[in-house]
Amino acid sequence: MAFPRPALSVDESLMGKIAQLVDDEAVVLIVVGRPISLAGEETASTEEADELYRAIRERVHHATVVQWDERLTTVEAQRSLSRAGVNERNQRSRIDSAAAVIMLQHYLDGLSTD
Repeated sequence: MAFPRPALSVDESLMGKIAQLVDDEAVVLIVVGRPISLAGEETASTEEADELYRAIRERVHHATVVQWDERLTTVEAQRSLSRAGVNERNQRSRIDSAAAVIMLQHYLDGLSTD
C-alpha cells in the first residue's frame, strides 16, 4: 500500500535528499510521475519530469527507477481531500503528496494485473 511522504522541494539539494531517503529507508523502487496532457501529448512539464527521472537514475544505483503516467492524479487527490473534510486552503500544502500516493497506488495496482 502506498503512503504519503512530505513533498520535496525541487532545488539544488533534491538529489541528495532522494539519495539519503533511499539509503535511510532501504528504498528499492522509485516511481517518478510523468505528466502528459489529457490528449496524450507531452508538455513542458513532461520534459522536466523526464529530466528528473534521468537525474535520479544517474544518482541512485541501489533502487529501480521507473516513470508512470500521472494524468488526473491531482484532480483525484483534490476530490479525495475534499471528501476527507480538508478545506481548499489546507489542500494546497497536501495536494502533491496526495497525488503522489494516488499515482504510486495506480502503479502498484498495475503490477498486480500483470
